[in-house]
Amino acid sequence: MAGVLNTEIWKNWEKSGKQEFIKFCIPLLKDESKSPLFNKHGKTTNIISYINELIDKGIQGIIKTDQVSATLRELVALHPDIPSIILDVLNLADAVTSQIDHEESRERSNFCTIVKDCEKFLSDKLLKERLEIDTLQEVGVLKNGTFYSKFIKVKTKLYYKQRKFNLFREECEGFSKLVTELNSEFTENTNSKDLIGIVQSLIGCFNLDPNRVLDIILESFENKPKDSKIFIPLINSYMNDSRIISEVLSTKFGFLRNNEQEIPQSLYILTAQLLQHKIIQLDDIYYWLLPEDKTMIADSEKSLKDAKEYVRKLQIISLNNKEKEDAPEENDNDSDSYEGNQKLGLCEALLLIGDWENAQTLIKRLPERYSVNYEPIASALCGLLHYIIEPLYSEYGIVSSKIPRTPLAPYEGNIKPPQAHTFLELKDIALPMFFMLGASLRYDTILLCKVVRLAKAALSACGIDNPKCSAPSGNSIYYDILSLIDITILPSLSYLDCNCCIAEDIWTLLKLYPYQIRYCLYSRWKNETYSLYPDLLRKRADSEKQIKNIMKRVSKENVKPVGRLIGKLTHCSPGFLFDYVLLQIQVYNNLIAPVVDSLKYLTNLSYDVLGFCLIESLANAEKKRVKHDSTSISSWLQSLSSFSGAVYKKYSIELSGLLQFVANQLKAQKSLDLLILKEVVQKMAGVDAAEDLTMDQLNALAGGELLKSEAGYFSQIRNTKKSSLRLKEAMAENDLAVALCLLMAQQNYCVVYRETQKNSHLKLVGKLSDQCQDTLVQFGTFLGSTMSVDEYVNKLPSIQSMLTDYHIPLEVAFFLARPMFNHAINQKYDQIRKLDPGYKKMSSSIKNQKYCEAVTEVMEPVCSSLTLLHPPRVWEDVSAQFLATFWSLTMYDLYIPEEVYQQVINKTKMQAQACMESGAKSKKEQERYQTLAEKLQDEKKKQTEHVEKIFYRLKQEKDSWFLSKSVKTAKNETITRFLQLCIFPRCTFTQIDAVYCAKFVHTIHLLKTPNFSTLLFYDRLFCDVTYSITSCTENEAMRYGRFLFAMLETVMRWHRSKEVFEKECANYPGFVTKYRKNNQHADNLDNVDYENYRHVCHKWHYKLAKAMVTCLESKEYVQIRNSLIILIKIIPHFPVLIKLSQFIEKRIEKVRDEEKNNRQDLFTLSSSYLGLLKQKNSSGQMMKEADFHVPLDKEKGGKGHESRIEGANKHNGEVKDDSSKEKKSRQSSDDTRSSSKPQIISVDITGSSNNKIEKQIEEQGKEKRRSERNEEKEREKEKRRERREEKANAKDEKYEKQYSRSQDERYIEKLSPKDESRYTNEQMDRYYDDRGGGHYYRSDIRDDRDLLASGNGSIGRSQEAEPDRDSKRRKVDSSSKNSKHEERKSNSDLFPEKTEKRERSTKPKDKRDKMSEEEKEMRKERKLGRKRDRLDEVQLEMKRRREEEKASKMVSPYRGANGEMMEPSPIHIREKHHRTREISPYQRDRSHERSEPRDKHRRSSENKRR
Repeated sequence: MAGVLNTEIWKNWEKSGKQEFIKFCIPLLKDESKSPLFNKHGKTTNIISYINELIDKGIQGIIKTDQVSATLRELVALHPDIPSIILDVLNLADAVTSQIDHEESRERSNFCTIVKDCEKFLSDKLLKERLEIDTLQEVGVLKNGTFYSKFIKVKTKLYYKQRKFNLFREECEGFSKLVTELNSEFTENTNSKDLIGIVQSLIGCFNLDPNRVLDIILESFENKPKDSKIFIPLINSYMNDSRIISEVLSTKFGFLRNNEQEIPQSLYILTAQLLQHKIIQLDDIYYWLLPEDKTMIADSEKSLKDAKEYVRKLQIISLNNKEKEDAPEENDNDSDSYEGNQKLGLCEALLLIGDWENAQTLIKRLPERYSVNYEPIASALCGLLHYIIEPLYSEYGIVSSKIPRTPLAPYEGNIKPPQAHTFLELKDIALPMFFMLGASLRYDTILLCKVVRLAKAALSACGIDNPKCSAPSGNSIYYDILSLIDITILPSLSYLDCNCCIAEDIWTLLKLYPYQIRYCLYSRWKNETYSLYPDLLRKRADSEKQIKNIMKRVSKENVKPVGRLIGKLTHCSPGFLFDYVLLQIQVYNNLIAPVVDSLKYLTNLSYDVLGFCLIESLANAEKKRVKHDSTSISSWLQSLSSFSGAVYKKYSIELSGLLQFVANQLKAQKSLDLLILKEVVQKMAGVDAAEDLTMDQLNALAGGELLKSEAGYFSQIRNTKKSSLRLKEAMAENDLAVALCLLMAQQNYCVVYRETQKNSHLKLVGKLSDQCQDTLVQFGTFLGSTMSVDEYVNKLPSIQSMLTDYHIPLEVAFFLARPMFNHAINQKYDQIRKLDPGYKKMSSSIKNQKYCEAVTEVMEPVCSSLTLLHPPRVWEDVSAQFLATFWSLTMYDLYIPEEVYQQVINKTKMQAQACMESGAKSKKEQERYQTLAEKLQDEKKKQTEHVEKIFYRLKQEKDSWFLSKSVKTAKNETITRFLQLCIFPRCTFTQIDAVYCAKFVHTIHLLKTPNFSTLLFYDRLFCDVTYSITSCTENEAMRYGRFLFAMLETVMRWHRSKEVFEKECANYPGFVTKYRKNNQHADNLDNVDYENYRHVCHKWHYKLAKAMVTCLESKEYVQIRNSLIILIKIIPHFPVLIKLSQFIEKRIEKVRDEEKNNRQDLFTLSSSYLGLLKQKNSSGQMMKEADFHVPLDKEKGGKGHESRIEGANKHNGEVKDDSSKEKKSRQSSDDTRSSSKPQIISVDITGSSNNKIEKQIEEQGKEKRRSERNEEKEREKEKRRERREEKANAKDEKYEKQYSRSQDERYIEKLSPKDESRYTNEQMDRYYDDRGGGHYYRSDIRDDRDLLASGNGSIGRSQEAEPDRDSKRRKVDSSSKNSKHEERKSNSDLFPEKTEKRERSTKPKDKRDKMSEEEKEMRKERKLGRKRDRLDEVQLEMKRRREEEKASKMVSPYRGANGEMMEPSPIHIREKHHRTREISPYQRDRSHERSEPRDKHRRSSENKRR
């Protein structure tokens, strides 16, 4: 039972309750020496509640009164303090029962009975002292009725009647003797006991008043404060009552205050000494002092409020000059509020005598920072601190012993403040005083310097000498110094004016802490400290006004004077000033350069704060990082990023915080802030991320490092050695180099998906992707150029780790790993070479062989890691070694820019010559230029040797690059893999990589690489670039355009000169058009000749034009922008045909007109391209189609049918073992082409025998056509019904999708869902097919093996990758569906300037536009049926062709150039309903074979129905 008695005790009181009650009380009363009210732990006991409850039960009548009295008697016997407790409880019960009405007077009578019984065992004196007089009389304790009147008289005499001293009896001689004795000079032999005896004798002899004697003693002590050793014991002996002494002192204070006299400091010193020696207590004197606490609190709040009002008025801008008010005047009320403040005077006195304990108590009672803002108190506390830290400062803080120091005056008196001899004592004794002092340390700059030096010494003693050191554990002073800086040092610095020396001294302390801690201190200093001090608020407002005026005058002309003003302002309070400067820079980016130049007068502390303010501004979450249209990065972020790069380059500011901020943003998948890193690397390291480089610059970038620095960039950024070294060290210190690389690579991989999920604008997504890519390349280039190779290899993870562990894209991983490959290969090469004892005399061929061995050994694990990245079917087409070779090489390995080397060397020699002519002053410059020229020569020689090794390596590897699978699928899959895994990822990576891709393709062509078709590669590349253009960002489009430019440059170089073509293309495997099982070509007829190559070039130009027009007409921003960018890039080589140029120009003008008031960037691009195009047209660089290639004439007549029959017999790329049969097949297929090209096949077609053969063939063709027409009419109805049923059949639908549409048609339908646009594109295809006849690649079918359809070298088809299709199946070529009027229509669609009159007479087009849906459906069904019927006729037509070939060979007397028999080439004439066909050479069993071809008759009847 803890504190509460059980109710059963009262119910069973007589039986057992009393004993239990006594039992509860005995443990509380067993110790008579201690009060029963408190236990041994100092906590109150329950004895009072027990007694109170007992008496209460007796008053209520629950327990009889005599039993209550008996129990109380027993308790009194247990402890002497119980009577006092009982009377206190009775006094409380008296007050309660006296309020009860008379009707319930039973309780009052019970109370009186209990009191009457207590009289027997309680003291009568104690009863009279504690109980009221009325109660005592009621009970009968006081029987005399005059007691009350006597009590009043005694009380009046004691408290209210003044004691009358006989002043006349006092003799003045006694006071004079007393004053003389107390104010005489005390010697060392003077004793306080003797003095007290004298005082007492004088009082007795002269009847002196004791209070007046005390006053004289205190005044004497006041005049002689140094004699505290005498007066303190004297006062203790004379009057040992603190209350009386406090009253005497308060009388003195009150007298002086009432007489409006200034209170002397001696009185405060007297009071302080009495407090220090504990003669009086602070509580006794504190309440006698003025003013009251609430008055000081009100003054403190008013001061802060006035300061805020002052700041507010300074920020008001008056629009009316007449009513413009002057700056608000400061109210100088601070000194008035401190004047006459007795509490502050006492506090100062306490500090002067060194009583920190009482002073601290007094300061805490006053409003916060109110007392220490009073300069006398702050100065006194500073003096005390000087004394405390003196021993420690003498040991650790003195700069030089030769500098004389003024000794400090020692404290006098019995009690001296303790001094700090160790840093732990400094922590315990001095630091609390510094914390209390706060910003008032500004009143003593010497002490400020001392404490800064001591703090540095303390950190050095803890082993902290640089920011990298970890914080010591245990009871160290490390974190206390942080509090000291935050609370005292930095706020004190804010009060100082232009004291750069103190700022530099503070920086030497701050720089020992890491930037994270420093930035936290700066944040509190800038954002919180100023709001605590009214004076600082006013100072801040004045400084802001000054910086605003200064920023209005910043310009390039007045950098120095403005810089000095900014420096003076920022020495002591830099934070908020830099905020305003950065705000102005965000608004006006033209201020960046002059502001950066004007910051050269700042202190190191100010530079560090500037770095913090910059990061704080960049991390501002309230500002939007994109513009309102959400398509580009905000201008404020761009300005701050540019300013960051400039200021970090020019001044030595720590970069760790900024780099870590960027890394944290990347971790959060925010790539906008990469702009900061991009600017910093560009400015500090001189690594530019420029995209629009010239070809000379790109060629220079293919050279060595020296050539790159001299000619590879737009601007030669000088003086970057120190800044780039600082950037490198900052990344090394925080291990951010590798982290940033990997984070950027991962962000580049996911930025598109991440931003797309946020519904960001597509333009912004592209910019972010470009920025991420550019910064990654720039950063990787910086690391490769600044780090040593060993550092680079040690820091970056291996290529296997990047690919598998970090999931870095292939192109980025190889970009980062290439320096490691080169370093490893060179090391291994040196090892292998030196194993040979005669390695110094080794020939170049043996060196190359050793180099290949080193390459194989180094790249083998890389190839193994690549194998795991792709499924096995990928490696059936290309080898992992080829992938590793492609990705590990650069332009430096393949190409020597000899012209650029020579230009730079000549320029350097000219500069050296100019320096020599200018005089002796330029001798150093001349030597530098000469040395540079020599270094360039050596670099060129070194690169030449390196390229020779690389080409030897490529020649050794080329045979294993492209695997020779079945010839049936020949090169199609190989080209697809090459484009997919190599070309497309790398050509859009950087500008130099784009050029490298083109150079690599040209290299493997010149190496005569087996199983690689150069012609097919170009065809696959140029035939449809629409998808590639659409999927590019802006910068990727520039790179892709650069790649196409380089590819077109090679193509057009071969096109311009037959000699160059014969030298670089003839007899090369890349231009072979038929591939056999042994991968060898029989003769030159398997290669494309020069004129057919020009036809192919014409086709490629047409395809490019078609793709560009498709993008321009798409209305999609990205497609239009990218197509314009690419067109600008490739304009030197495309367009070169006048008609294509006019066609593209029309489309560009349309885009320009539409975007004039909408998308200005597209308008600018289109206008720029039009200007370039017109300039090219006017310069005469365009050519007509006849100049570009030899077009084919279209003739009318019946010979076309025989030509059609003969041409139908050709074998399209059939693989044969017998070379003679293959030659005859080519001769047969040649007959299907026009004879208007005698330079391709020189065959004399004049002579009588030739004419007879032609007539016979023509008659046979007419008979067959008549029979076919009759059969066609009979089968037409049956076919319609069958085709309707087959429409619903899924198998036929799949068949239709697989064979009826080409790649171009499918893409056109996707882009142009409307019939009109689809027809237009189809007409363009028909136009192309009609114009080129059989001498072009077919635009809709791409063959896997045979690029040439006939022996005259004309190209049959281009190739298309279909990995899901069986390698033995091929598409069947569908011939053109154009009649002559359709040909004219397609011509008018391609060249709209000639179509106005022709469109009026083109009725079939109008009828087609008005066709019903049912007619369109039937037309599609007929189309499907025709193509299926062609498959049925394959076997019979092949058989018929063989027979006709035998007949033609028997009658043909002509032989080719190689001596073989060749049949004459019949004239190929297209009739109205005539279509050429190319039949698949593969024989397949068909159950529905037809005996005769029906294609011509079906088309004739179809056109009639139309």
